[in-house]
Amino acid sequence: MYPLSATLAVCASFAPLAAHAADAVVLIGHAAPLTGQLANIGKDSENAARLAVDEINARHLVIGGKNVTLQLDSQDDAADPRTGTQIAQKLVDDGVVAVVGDINSGVSIPASRIYSEAGVVQVTPASTNPAYTQQGYKTAFRLVATDAMQGPALARFATNTLKARRVAVIDDSTAYGQGLAEQFSKAVSSGGGAIVTHEATSDKATDFRAILTKVKGLKPDVIMYGGSDATAGPLVKQAANLGINARVLAGDGACTDKMSSLAGDAIVNLVCSEAGLPLARMPRGAEFEKRYVERFKTPINAYAPFAYDSVYVIVDAMKRANSTDRTKILAAMPATRYDGVTGNIAFDPHGDLTTAAITVYQFKDDKKIVADVIHN
Repeated sequence: MYPLSATLAVCASFAPLAAHAADAVVLIGHAAPLTGQLANIGKDSENAARLAVDEINARHLVIGGKNVTLQLDSQDDAADPRTGTQIAQKLVDDGVVAVVGDINSGVSIPASRIYSEAGVVQVTPASTNPAYTQQGYKTAFRLVATDAMQGPALARFATNTLKARRVAVIDDSTAYGQGLAEQFSKAVSSGGGAIVTHEATSDKATDFRAILTKVKGLKPDVIMYGGSDATAGPLVKQAANLGINARVLAGDGACTDKMSSLAGDAIVNLVCSEAGLPLARMPRGAEFEKRYVERFKTPINAYAPFAYDSVYVIVDAMKRANSTDRTKILAAMPATRYDGVTGNIAFDPHGDLTTAAITVYQFKDDKKIVADVIHN
């Protein structure tokens, strides 16, 4: 609940906008985990999408001669494939013209069929499994690099920088975790390294001691984990408690600021990657971070810049189509050439970025330090 004075102030601040925007209200969907273990990542995305919507509304958007007000229709997919497809159908039924989401590949992939059948643009700010854009759906777009780039980047760091030759792989049995682990494993093997074991766990697991005890006996140089921060943190901590000296490598799902608290002192053993440039190296990263922190009083977690750009890319297509019609927005998307916070955004015929980057991080004093940046 907000105090009455604050509520009246908010209403007053939006009164001119409401009067201006009487012609048309256009819904943009947002789907992400807003509850559960990955709520921190989903809320990060939702905040950024909301910031973009509010900024665009403040500039008085006019499309096809009509004053347009955007509204964010944000839904909780709970990082669950079944829930995600239900949410996708709800957003379609709500009448959204496009969707920012989902975060998890395991949700984005099944949800993409719903959006394809409805002709609704889906822009994921985070899903990295290559399969998302390989299904032939013209509605699927992504603003981050894929695991076909991220897996090999981590593998090269393991073999070239860490000089690893014996590698243990663990994944969380999700589309994201499995996909990244497979891409990593293929790159290690083709580079002359040996995968000494590939173990599977669950994205709900909390106790990894049985798997880690087996891994310890194989004496790997590094351990690669495909999964998100909620499970990666305990895994890194438990590995250290078992006396495993091998560094743990992980992808973007485990490369969040929350990892420091989840892994504790063992965070120094983690090497992780993100499917994009560091915020400080994004063309407009610093100014975006300032606006985000001022608005939400919390630091950026992971995917905020990509969710923010997703909204602007959708609106850019809307402007070029001079229409708020779903079909016309979709038709305009492939020709996107947009300079966003994250960089220049253009899509290949599959809906993937034509130019992408992977950043590899190490941790020092609980902070992520850039170790390498790889461009395609």
